[in-house]
Order: sequence, then C-alpha cells, then structure tokens
Amino acid sequence: MADQPILQFAPFQSAVDEGFWQRLSSLKLNKLGIDESSIHITGFYAPCSHSQVSNNLTLLAESLPPEPSEQPSMPATIRGNRNRCSVPGILYNTNTLESFHALDKQNLLKEEANKIWDDIHSGKAEADSTLLSRFLLISFADLKKWSFYYWFAFPALVFDPPATIIGLRPASQWFSPDEAESVSTACNAWRSSSSTADVPFFLISIDSKSRTTIRHLKDWKSCQGHGYKLLFGFYDPCHLPNNPGWPLRNFLALIWSKWNIERVQFFCYRESRGFADLMLSLVGEALIPVPQGCVPKAVGWELNRGKKAPRCISLAKSMDPTRLAISAADLNLKLMRWRALPSLNLDILSSLKCLLLGAGTLGCQVARMLMAWGIRKITLLDSGKVAMSNPLRQSLYTLDDCLNGGEFKAIAAVKSLNRIFPAVEAEGIVMAIPMPGHPVPSQEEDTVLDTIRRLDDLINSHDAVFLLTDTRESRWLPTLLCANSNKITITAALGFDSFLVMRHGAGPFNSAQDCIPDSITDISNDVANISSKDIDGRQRLGCYFCNDVVAPIDSTANRTLDQQCTVTRPGLAPIASALAVELLVGILHHPNGIYAAAADASSGESGSSEQPLGILPHQIRGSLSQFSQMKLVGHSSNSCTACSATVVSEYKDRGMDLLLQAINHPTYLEDLTGLTELMRSASSFKLDWDNEVDDDDDGDILEI
Repeated sequence: MADQPILQFAPFQSAVDEGFWQRLSSLKLNKLGIDESSIHITGFYAPCSHSQVSNNLTLLAESLPPEPSEQPSMPATIRGNRNRCSVPGILYNTNTLESFHALDKQNLLKEEANKIWDDIHSGKAEADSTLLSRFLLISFADLKKWSFYYWFAFPALVFDPPATIIGLRPASQWFSPDEAESVSTACNAWRSSSSTADVPFFLISIDSKSRTTIRHLKDWKSCQGHGYKLLFGFYDPCHLPNNPGWPLRNFLALIWSKWNIERVQFFCYRESRGFADLMLSLVGEALIPVPQGCVPKAVGWELNRGKKAPRCISLAKSMDPTRLAISAADLNLKLMRWRALPSLNLDILSSLKCLLLGAGTLGCQVARMLMAWGIRKITLLDSGKVAMSNPLRQSLYTLDDCLNGGEFKAIAAVKSLNRIFPAVEAEGIVMAIPMPGHPVPSQEEDTVLDTIRRLDDLINSHDAVFLLTDTRESRWLPTLLCANSNKITITAALGFDSFLVMRHGAGPFNSAQDCIPDSITDISNDVANISSKDIDGRQRLGCYFCNDVVAPIDSTANRTLDQQCTVTRPGLAPIASALAVELLVGILHHPNGIYAAAADASSGESGSSEQPLGILPHQIRGSLSQFSQMKLVGHSSNSCTACSATVVSEYKDRGMDLLLQAINHPTYLEDLTGLTELMRSASSFKLDWDNEVDDDDDGDILEI
C-alpha cells in the first residue's frame, strides 16, 4: 500500500458571468447597504462535455436572491436542467477592500467544511447530494470604479493519511462491451429525466447479466446483499485523463464515514454531445485508509495563476450606466434583425445627423422617436422659452424649466435628452428663423444675414432636416436651403384635429437631368425639365409650398390668442411625430433614398413586399375627428416659391440679396415665380353664361 500513488484531484475552476456582478451591484445599492451578512447563492456546473476543456462552476445573475421589486419577475432556480446542476454557496461581500483582505479565510473555509461534514453525518447529503459540493465566495464591490475583488473556495475534506489510487482508466476499457452499453443507456436515461438530470452523485449497480441500475444515494441499502458490481458515480467537470474532478473528494468522505467502505470503485461521468461518453469517462479504484482524528481538515481556496491570491475584474466599460444604457437601447433594434427585419442598417441610423427646426410639441416627440430608432446625433433649433403651458404637451420639459422666465427650449430639450439617454449627442441652438412677411430693419440686416448663413451651415452639416415650426412662413427659408443642398427634408404640421406629414422631393438641380444647356435658348426648357423630373425621369415630388398659389406671409399678425397658439388635440402630435420619423427611416432604407417614388392608396409601386419597411408615401394626411389617414402624392410645381428651379437658380445667383428681398417683400416671390401673372389672369378671366328659357315651361327660369 505504501507503494501506491496518492489519489490526486483536479481542482474546481470558477467562472462569473457579468450579469452576476450587475445584480450584486444593484443588490448592494438598493437593499444591502452596509449590511455584511452572508448571502445564500447558487452556483451551476455540468459534467465535462469536451475532451480538451473542463467545465467551471459558474455564477449567473439568478445565482443571487431577487430584490423585493423583482420577486414576481425574477425566475426561481429551476431544478432538472441537465446543463445546470445547482450547488449551494455562501457569499460574504464586504464594504471595504481592507475588510476583504482582513477576512479570516481559514476559519471561513473550516466553517463550510464543517457544514459538509455535519450534512454527511446527519443524512442530509444522502437526501440532497448537491450539499457535498458547497462553495464559498468572498468579495468586495468597488462601485465607484466598477471593480470587483473576489475569491472562491471549494471546501474539501482531507484524509490523513491520504487516499491512494489502485487503478484509473477510461470506462470503455473497464467495462465489458455489454456492461458498457448498459451503463451508457442507464446514464442517458438518468440525464434525460427532469427528476434526476441535475443530481450529481449516484449509485450504479450492475447485475450478473450486465443490466445496469442507477439509484440515489439514499437508496444505498437496496443495493446491498445481491452480489452486484457497485460503483459510486458523480458528474465530473474535469477533462483530464489521469485525474478525477474535485467533487470526488467529499464523496469519498461520505462513502467511508457513512458506509465504512475502504475500497471504492468510482465512476467519473463525462459526456459528449449530450450523451454518455465512456471513452472520456473514467473508472477508478481508490483505497481509503482509516483517518486519524474525528473531523478531517479542509482545503479548497482557488488558486490565481498558481498562487493563493484573490482575483480582480474591472467592468468599468461594460458596467458604466451610459454604456449599459446604450446596450439596453440597442437591444430592441438588434432583436429586430434576428427575424423581423434582417436588413435593418444600424450603422446608418447611429451615424445619421438630424436637425430639428422647432423644439415644441412636435420637436420633443420627434427627438424621442429618433433616439428609439438608434439615432444619436440630434440638433434642436428654437428661439422660444418654456412656458407654463408647455410641459403637459411637450414631453421634454418639466415645471422646473418654466421657472424664472423659462429656460430656452433648445437648451432645456438637450438637457432632458441627456437625462433620458446619456449617450445621445445632442446640441441646442437658440435661433429665430428669418421669415417672409417679417421685414428686417436696415440696422438688423447684418445680424439676420449671419443667422441665415449659420442656418445654411447647419443644414449642410446634417443629413436630414425636420421642419417642425409653428408657422407656415417659418418653413420657407429652410425649405429653400434644403432644396438647394438636396437634403432629406421631412415636414410635420398640425391643425386642431388634422395633421400633415410629408417628405420633400429632391432639389431641382440634384438629379440626373441636371446638365449645362448647349445654348441660351435652351435654358428655359432645361429649367422646366430639371424642376419637374427626378433622377429616373419621373415627375419630381413636391415640397410643402408646391401647392400654394400665394407666397408665405406673416400669419401671426392680428390673430386672437387661440389663433396665435398651436391649439390641437393632445393625441395629434405623437401620431404625426411618429409618422415623420418612420418616414425618415423608410427613406434611409430605400435603395433610391431621397429619389424614391411615392406610394399612394391606388398605387402598387413601392409595395410592402418590395421594401423591408413597407411602402414609402409622399404625404400622409390624417384626421382625428374621422380617425382616418390618406396617402397622397403632390408633384413639384414650376411656380413653387421655395423649391422651384426658378427660385433656387435665383438664390444661387443673388444669394443673400434674394433672401432679404423675399423677407421684406413677400410678393416678390409671386412676381418671380409667375404667381402674380397667374392670379391676374385668373381675375380677368370671365365666363359668359346663357340664361336659357325653356319654351315649354311658362316662366320657369333656371339660373346657373
């Protein structure tokens, strides 16, 4: 016996999922506080399933007890999972790093080992064999730096003198072919049953006809007196061919102390692809000497790179709330790509820069919808301040924003967006948009021109522009600048119970039709052609002003209070805002982008089966009073005061002079585009009606 080698065991290895530290942080902040009381936790392991890799004892988010607020939603630890054998553990989480290092580790290990010894003698370990693999974890959570110090212990009872190994080889070589087949079948049945799949210790008896039966440890007595071959089996997480795994240590202690067996045949159960693998599994025979002393000593602190030392993991990058917010915000979008929308381009959305002109009822809703779609770069432009009447309808503001005269909406909106989602790249710009019909005094011309240049720079530096202002005339200058720069432009406008959401067509000089005329006489024909045709030769889609026959003028003068304020049904703005953002996302995912053809109620073009996000309309007009929506198409007009080739050409030639003239004299736009002549012709056009008397009807005259 002295010449026989000592039985050596492969130590347990730990693995901690990031979710465990997240939940521990939450538990510490929301429940534990400075309480350092021990916490009952659950670890999980499974039999080795790969010839080159051992399985670890793993801690997951559900390893910790749920917080009170999570009681209904947190799943309880479910028994019967073949891939997760539950093991009870204890956690000591300290308040300081000094307390962590000062813990009496040897005493803590001894306490847990004594619990295992007591469970063996009381019979608890036979009834619930997972108690043989109790473990201990000590930790310190530095929530400022998101660093976690921790140390695992897997208490193991030590024999003195130690157990020796008589023989150890693959199970396929130990059993006869009939026995091997029978053992494999029995093990697979044990692992497939929900009542035994996660029971890690068991008894294997093989009768004289090579029939195998697997029983619980508590059924020990029923295995006696038959002369059957008896093996003590356990789920072995180790992959090594010459060493059994750590769980065997305490199993041998139970076998000797409860059943007084000195010569033990053990079965290290391992598997491959979910079935018993007897070439990977081991069968060995150990000799247990009579121990000296009443209570065995204990070992079990996990080594860190071969040394007795704790481990430290820094999760600053992944645990920072901003990064967690990003991960959570992107989850819905990423899940869309699994099945519902595989072609969803998250890179386009995350890199898009959106300019919102107006930070009122529409602007607040649009900004939030953009963030929900993963758009992070948002600029809000507005000159107004938050009034007491705003917070109920404008979702980014609170009462605090109204105090002391009110915060500028653009600034308050950005602060609110950052509170909602810290990763948003939002900017607020306080600026009033120059408007036709609002004349500019000569002493303010330079200031207004600087404002126009800045607005033009903003439009050029963004990828999409939303026109969300209160008045018609405030949309004119941005519409012209967007047409000149060929920017994706979305308009949303509200009535009392109706709304309009539309995408502007491409600019007149930004299509395949754009070319230099061969002669001066061709200019007028080319301009008309450029204005009305898009890149595919179709009629170009119109802008917000294309259906107007008058130039925009001051719409706020001589108005009563209800006419000055945007009086709408409260549900209107969220509907219009959502449609506006969905329209933008549809454009971004259409192969033709801004040049995409429009779908209307009668058109099969751009059908839902062709594009990933469905049809792409030009205009959506809705009515809450009728609970209805209409899809309309409005083509560009050669007389449009904002996007026609005539106006855009004049702007390219005259620049700021044109804009000042249009602002100070709105009728100039009517003269420029021919609307004045059109209205004059309409006024002078007369119809001569014949008053006919039916001879058959005496005196009955029908006047039309």
